Amino acid sequence: MLKITNVNGLIIGLCFTVLLFQEQANAQLVIGQPNLGFSQACASESFNSYDVTFVFSPESAVNASNQFIIEMSDADGDFSNSTTVYTSSPGSVTDSPATLNFSIPETTAGEDYRIRVKSTSPVATSSSSAAFAAYYKLQDSPFSINNLVSTGAYCTGGSYLLTIDNPGTGNNDSPLNYPSLTFNWYKETSSTTSVFVAEGPSLSVSEEGTYFVETNYGSCTSDSFSNRVTISEASSSGEAEATIASSLGNPYCPEQGLTTLSTIGGNSYQWFKDGVEIPDATNQMYQTDESGTFSVQVDLGDCSASGSIDLESELFESEINVDEVNHLIEGETLSVEITNTAISPEFQWYFNNQIIADANDNTYDITEFGDYTVVISETSGCEGSRIYEFTVEEGIDPFPDVEKIPNVISPNGDFKNDTWVLPLEYTTGTNTEVVILNEQGKVVFQTIDYQNNWPENDLNLTSINQVFYYIITTTDGEVKKGSITVVK
Repeated sequence: MLKITNVNGLIIGLCFTVLLFQEQANAQLVIGQPNLGFSQACASESFNSYDVTFVFSPESAVNASNQFIIEMSDADGDFSNSTTVYTSSPGSVTDSPATLNFSIPETTAGEDYRIRVKSTSPVATSSSSAAFAAYYKLQDSPFSINNLVSTGAYCTGGSYLLTIDNPGTGNNDSPLNYPSLTFNWYKETSSTTSVFVAEGPSLSVSEEGTYFVETNYGSCTSDSFSNRVTISEASSSGEAEATIASSLGNPYCPEQGLTTLSTIGGNSYQWFKDGVEIPDATNQMYQTDESGTFSVQVDLGDCSASGSIDLESELFESEINVDEVNHLIEGETLSVEITNTAISPEFQWYFNNQIIADANDNTYDITEFGDYTVVISETSGCEGSRIYEFTVEEGIDPFPDVEKIPNVISPNGDFKNDTWVLPLEYTTGTNTEVVILNEQGKVVFQTIDYQNNWPENDLNLTSINQVFYYIITTTDGEVKKGSITVVK
């Protein structure tokens, strides 16, 4: 009986050992070298998705809790400080071959990255993939240098500094806003070729030529490049050309705000408009919302540069046919008209800051006294607006029905007794001759069409109350004579 028990125990032990060895054998997992579904990874905000395929064997060795991990090396292919770029869910990958998708980090920039695949249960690691170039293009749009000025100049024996603009002009997305980026400067050798010059955010140029800079994305193509700048040498006895650029273009739309005029770099600057010096305009850039000929003088040290630009506004032209202050007699109508060159114009009229309903044309007839405003808006193209403000006040009837010839006037601008107003039988349309003489008997005014408008000009009075004399002769020979005292 004892022998049978020993035999059974031996059999059980052997079976346990076989099962243990079989489980250990199944736990050995081999992961093949990752096969890249791409030749280079040129990622950006709009695209960052890459496939890798790998085989593993045996499939039965993968436990239900297993996760596959994709690690990415540094730019030199070293995994000492690798980055995990993908981790699968537990038990989600069970069939070989497997294809996984990953994204590269925004700090990626180099030509010799590699990836490898690891498993967690059982633990296994593949060999590294083939090397590949990888860059995340943080900035992938054209940018400006030299404030978009297309030229620069240096004196003989000197140099000119080209820099990447920050934040640049207009909608310029300066790559300097991304500290991890680096830059390569080039000099053109033909219309289609160029040579590398130097690295960095700026370049000191002491050789004539056309230069530009690109963000360093290695072998990846990119739209992150600058405008071209042509640099020339100016002799100490000569004057170089100072190109002027407008940030909003030329013509420009004032509705977008002020346009910035920029010129080449120098030691000092002076801006002019239509040949007249602009006070305090002594920087490399000058802002304006006007049209005209703008010029600049640039001190380069041992030589100088000058340039000009005929700056034009795209905003439409317009005129109004009334003055800022207008006088209207009760019962009369003031017809206001706006002439303009606007594309698809719209008009809105206001009376005492209130919208006038249905007043949407370029003309409006006014019968009330008050403050008026009209806004003309261009709804196509530049889409700007012009505003006119004017006042209508009660005026004085130039031909009131007066009974007597006045002998005193006070031309002080208060619209009361400012002019010598005659009865209607002696005014315009009656062919009555009106003659006015000074104290010395000299004729100072004479007409047969009197408009109740004397004195029209300053009389240069020599005394406080100066006396003039009048002679009124009607067509039938009637004569009226008298004096006019002008009160200062």
